Formats: sequence, C-alpha cells, structure tokens
Amino acid sequence: MAGHKQTRVVVTGVGVVSPIGIGNDRFWQSLLQNQSGIDYLQSIPTDGLPSAFGAEVRDFNPVDFLRDKKYVKVMCRDIQLGVASSSLAVRDAGISDGLLDPDRFGVVFGAGRMTCHPQELAAIVEVCRSSEGFDPDKWGSEAVGRIAPLWLLRQLPNMPASHVSIDHNARGPNNTITCRDASALLALAEAVRVIQAGRADAMIVGAGSSNIHPVDIAKFHSFEGLSRRADDPSRACRPFDFERDGTVVGEGAASFIVESYEHAVRRGAEIYAEVLGTGAGCDGRGVANESAGVGLIRAMESAIGAAGITAGDVGHINAQGKSTQPDDIVESRAYHRVFGDLAMRIPVTALKSYIGHFDAGAGAVELAGTLLSLKNGYVPATLNYEFPDPRCRLNVARGEAQRLHNRTAITVNRTAMGQSAAAVLRAL
Repeated sequence: MAGHKQTRVVVTGVGVVSPIGIGNDRFWQSLLQNQSGIDYLQSIPTDGLPSAFGAEVRDFNPVDFLRDKKYVKVMCRDIQLGVASSSLAVRDAGISDGLLDPDRFGVVFGAGRMTCHPQELAAIVEVCRSSEGFDPDKWGSEAVGRIAPLWLLRQLPNMPASHVSIDHNARGPNNTITCRDASALLALAEAVRVIQAGRADAMIVGAGSSNIHPVDIAKFHSFEGLSRRADDPSRACRPFDFERDGTVVGEGAASFIVESYEHAVRRGAEIYAEVLGTGAGCDGRGVANESAGVGLIRAMESAIGAAGITAGDVGHINAQGKSTQPDDIVESRAYHRVFGDLAMRIPVTALKSYIGHFDAGAGAVELAGTLLSLKNGYVPATLNYEFPDPRCRLNVARGEAQRLHNRTAITVNRTAMGQSAAAVLRAL
C-alpha cells in the first residue's frame, strides 16, 4: 500500500539457559572472560562413544522456572530448557501477569530433533521378545499397554510452544518451526511478520535442544562430524581454525520477547535492539550450489535488503561456525560473495566454540549472544582460533572481546542440508 509505514519490531527481553551460564549476566560474563562450556561429559557414560566431550548445562533444575511443577513429567530435556529460557525472557522484559492482552500475546518456538531414546521403549520390546527374535503379534495385544499414556508428549516438537503458551497465558498466534539450526531465526522472522501484520502486540520467540545422549552423539558423528580430539575439551571446537576437525555436542536454549516498537515504548520497556530485516534461503540442487552456500547467500542478501542497509553498514557477524572443515569453508565463501573484500575486515564471532552444537537451541543461544553484544558494545572472541585457515580469509575475533564501533549486526545459521536464515539487528 502506497505510503504505508511498516511497523518497527524490537527485542525487549532475553533469557538464556546455556552451558556457560543460566541467565543473561552469567552467560555474558563467560563470553567476556573466554570461559568455555565444553568439558568431559558427566551426565552419561562415554565408553564406546565417538567423543567424550560435550557442553552440558550444569546446576539446572526445571521446577525452578515452571508455574506448575507437574508438567515436568511430560517434558523431555529439550522442552525443559526451552520453557525455562522463556520464563527468564518474560521476567527480563518486565512482563507481569495481566500486563499484556493475552489474545495479542503469542508464541513461535523452534525445535530440533527431540528423538525417542531406546530405553523409553525397552519395556515393550522386551514383551515382544521371543525365541525367534521379535514377535510383532504381541505389539498391539500386550506390549502397547506398557507405554505411559502421555509418553509421546515428551517428544512432540510442538510441545515447547504449547508449554510456553500455557505458562505465560499467551493466547495469541502460536506456531512451531522445525528446521534444526535455522529454527530460531526463522521463528524470529515469523514473529516479526505476525506483529507487522497487526495480529499481535508481542511474541515469545525461542528454541531449545539437548543432544547430550549416546543416540544423539552417534547421530551427530554420522551426519555432522564430531571432533576426534581427546586431550583438552575446551580446545576441541575450533571454528574457522586450520586445525579444526569437527564439532562438539551441547545443549541449551534461549528465548526473546519481540514486540512492536510503539507497544514497547508505551509500556516503558528496555529495548535491546531493533530487528531491521530477516531472510531465508536453501542451497537447492547441485554440488556447485551447496559448495558456494547459495542458501546462506540468499538469506543474508534478503535480510540486508529488508533492513534497507548496505553490506558496509554491518558492524559484526555472528557466524554458524560449526567447526567442521567443509561447513566453515562453505560459510566463508558465502560471506565473501555477500560482503566482498569487507569479509576480511568485518569482525566475525563463532559462539559454538563456547557452547558446542545443538541445532535449534544453539541458534537461539547465538542470537542471544548477538543481542547482548549490541547492548554491551562488545563482540566476544572466538575461542581456539589460533591458525587462520587461508581458505576462509575472515576477520575472526580472537584473543579477547573487541569493542564495537558499529552496533549493527547480522546473525546467521545454516543446516547441514543448506537451509539458511539470517537476521539484521541494530541497537537503539
């Protein structure tokens, strides 16, 4: 519509549950102090696993963050982390009961692969065991009754959004994004569209995941590639470093309160940043597209175009930085296509060097890192970046946190299949 002024959308609350701290202050201080959350796994036995390293959330009790403790029994770890982060974000945004119109307060949440772990079906498999192996005839008549009636609710990807909505009486638009690494940024993009369409005043956005389980670790090693290092856990994840040899599993979540600028100002909220633009893309068919990171290129170009800025206006990049040889090279190529020679000057940070890799939840925690960077005026260093890879040629921040001279950032995520998302944010 000619002359229509687009609604401005801002972030007013951040909540983090991460391997380097629960809560914004602990999380941010760990980033400033180069404190890695990657260590030897403590919650599970590591015999026979391809890696004994992981980034675990320690000292976490989900009941500390829930209005109704009874829901814990139908929450897997992923859901617990996500719901806890939403409570922290709501509190950080200063949203008390009854402050918002519940019908104009919505939720869009990202979810990863909340897999059913083998021990949860062990009882029914045992019932079907026979001298000849597995007797399927017993499945319906005897075995199914051994499953807890609400068992499936622990794994359904829409349950984080459901629990968050119930916990905070957010009765407005509600959706779930299941696009692994890109989920959190895609959720942010949808929340922006919902608010700009006038369907809600505020949205809870976020994602949470936990990959600290033998099944998930085996999957990651098969499809993503885990580091083979066995000496020092904190040095295992090395985004863009020449000696990187794989990623490290982790867990965590982050949530955000996203609302229209007018609504935030009217209620006197503190604003972290404005969401200037979002974008998405996918590599599509062909080795050439995949190796060039075409999906990531499209996502960044779309976000920058929607923001109404140029590539030269970007102050820093919060990268996917998976720490595998091929993925980091593909990502670097995309930066060079979008930013040209500026790709060698714009500071790049890769927070998986602190928190490990846990698809949807990692993207959310990285977005939290971007927002706190913009608020505090520093970009965290990338850990373990010691030997620059000449195939990447990026200005990777290292050593210690660098003061920002430009408080506009782009944050990106890309899945192993090339699905990509990007968001441009600016501190106000």
